[in-house]
Amino acid sequence: MTGWNATRIPDQSGRTAVVTGANSGIGHVTARELARHGATVVLACRSAARGRAALNLLRGEVPGARAEFLELDLADLSSVREFARAFTRRHPALDLLVNNAGVMALPYGRTADGFETQFGVNHLGHFALTGLLLPRLLAAAPGARIVTVSSGFHVLGRAGAEGPFGSEEHDYRRWTAYGRSKTANLLFTHELARRLTAAGSPVTAAAAHPGYASTNLHAGAAALEGRSPLSRVLALGNAVLAQPAASGALPTLYAATAPGVPQDGFFGPRLGWRGAPVRSWRAGWTLDDMAGERLWAASEKSTGITYPPL
Repeated sequence: MTGWNATRIPDQSGRTAVVTGANSGIGHVTARELARHGATVVLACRSAARGRAALNLLRGEVPGARAEFLELDLADLSSVREFARAFTRRHPALDLLVNNAGVMALPYGRTADGFETQFGVNHLGHFALTGLLLPRLLAAAPGARIVTVSSGFHVLGRAGAEGPFGSEEHDYRRWTAYGRSKTANLLFTHELARRLTAAGSPVTAAAAHPGYASTNLHAGAAALEGRSPLSRVLALGNAVLAQPAASGALPTLYAATAPGVPQDGFFGPRLGWRGAPVRSWRAGWTLDDMAGERLWAASEKSTGITYPPL
C-alpha cells in the first residue's frame, strides 16, 4: 500500500461501476480513473446539466471511455428508485458501487421524503440505492464491491439509540448533523459487511475518506458560514493544508480496486488529512454491532427498502 497511487489501479476492463456525485471533485476523479483503466462507468448526478457536462469532460480526458450519465437525486427516494430501474434495464450486473455524493454542514432542511437533509442525502439515499442495486452486485460477484465515502468528521456525531435521523430544527447543529451522517456511513458499511460475511457472499463492503481535499463540498460549507471565524479557517485550510481532489480520491480508488481489501476496511490518507491511502482510524462506535442493527432496521423502515436475501 505504501505510496499507492492511481497508476497502480488494476485493469478494470469488463467491469461496470456506478459513482454517485461524479460531476465534480472526488467523484469525478474516481469516475475518470476507473474509466481510464477500462471500466464502464455510470455517472450518477443530481443535475442533468452538470452530469452531462461532466460526461463530456470525462470523454475528453479519457478518449474512448465507456461512460454514461443517469440522473440521481439522493434527496428524493422516488429518484433513487427510478435510477435503479434505469440502471437495471441497461446493465445485467454491477461490479462496483461508489457511494460518494454528499452534502456538508447545510442549514436545517428536509428532503423530499421529510428527512433531515444531511442524513437523508448522505446516508438514507445511499442505503436505499445500495439495497435496490444489490441484486446486480450479487450477479457480478465474485469481486463486486460497495465503497461508501465517509469522513474524519464522523467523530462529531453519533447515530445510535438516541435517534439516528438527526435533530429537529429547534436544536439543530449543522456540524453535529454532518458528523452523525458520516458515522451512519461507517455503521452502514460495518453492518453490511457483517451480513455479507455471515452469508458467505463474495461481495465486499468497505469505506474511505478523502482527508482534507479541496472540493466543492468544503467551498459550499465555507460559503454557508458567511464571514464567521469558521469560514475564514476553512478558506485558510483550503489554501494551505488541503490536497487536490485527485489525491483525495485515492483512498476511494484503493478501496474500490486494490487487491485484498477486507470486509469493513476503512481507508484514508497516511497523515490523516493528506498522503497516500492507508488503513484509517475510526471511532469505536462505528464498529458497534447493536448500533449497526438498529440503524439498519430504522433505515429499512424509513426508506421502505428491504434488502434482498444475501
